[in-house]
Amino acid sequence: MKTVLVIEDNEEIRENIAEMLELANYQVLLAEDGKRGLELAVQYKPDIVVCDGMMPSMDRFSVLPVFQKNPMLEAIPFIFLSARAERAEVRKGMESGADDYITKPFQESELLQAIEGRLRKAEVLKKESKQPPEDIREMMRTAGQHKVLEHLAKDKKIYLYKKKQILYAEGNEPTKLYFLKKGKVKVYTTNKEGKEYISGIHKEGDFFGYLPLIEETEYQESAETIEDSEVVVIPKEEFISLLYHNQDIANRLIRMLATSVSEKEKLLPKLAYNSLRKRTADSLLFLHTKYQTPSDKHPCIQISRHDIAGIVGSSPEAVTRMLSDFKHERLIEVIEGKIFILNEQKLQHLRN
Repeated sequence: MKTVLVIEDNEEIRENIAEMLELANYQVLLAEDGKRGLELAVQYKPDIVVCDGMMPSMDRFSVLPVFQKNPMLEAIPFIFLSARAERAEVRKGMESGADDYITKPFQESELLQAIEGRLRKAEVLKKESKQPPEDIREMMRTAGQHKVLEHLAKDKKIYLYKKKQILYAEGNEPTKLYFLKKGKVKVYTTNKEGKEYISGIHKEGDFFGYLPLIEETEYQESAETIEDSEVVVIPKEEFISLLYHNQDIANRLIRMLATSVSEKEKLLPKLAYNSLRKRTADSLLFLHTKYQTPSDKHPCIQISRHDIAGIVGSSPEAVTRMLSDFKHERLIEVIEGKIFILNEQKLQHLRN
């Protein structure tokens, strides 16, 4: 059971939030001010904090910096509640390092989705830290230098997939390795309410769907096209035979898996608990690399706000507000739904 620390100076509101969270099967810690909230956080190390109000001893903008400076508390995600909906106030909350900012009055579902979203994102990233995709992709690229995997895809039938078609679904048994000849494919997990959490995007030249084949497990995620795509499908038997009969590739895979887990664990807090502003900047830079080609160094990013939110780990509404801020700051331009990055250097600075 996940634990939520609620810091709220209004007793009635505090109790109402507690009842709401307990009915949703969360363990709840209650604090009437920031000082008490810090004491409970140190003692119980909650999974997430919901903080509101101008409290007697410490307001929300005083509490968060203390959390961020404490090694035991810095990784705990923070959600602000406030009756103030002014743009400057919301932006101040985001820039201070908050993971989300919810204005009053709010629907019960809005708070629950925000809490579950941050917790779910952390779980997804924790799973990824045990399955290091970037390093395995590097192994695949290295294998490709030997023209081995490319040989697997050569002369195979090319399947055409329309936008939003499913290639494989979470929980199914893997039977194929996929090679993306053209287009874009997202991989994601889905919670019980149907909300998506995108863990990766594949572009032209990528192999994907190989981890479950290697581990002999069910798919831990789903794959879906985000634009019209051309895909080569390679039978599982051919891929496994390659690993068994090519010792060099097998050894590279083992070394990648053995050495990268600790590095991913170190990166996890930064990836999971950065502010919405930092996560949005990081997601835009990630998408920029996925849409960039050798002939086009300044591509347009054509992806739905829903999918961007799935990468960021927030609601589409919050991401849209953040994109609007970036546009106002001349970091990006948005034309007919397409995103163009104007100041890559400043976005890099924002995410660090």
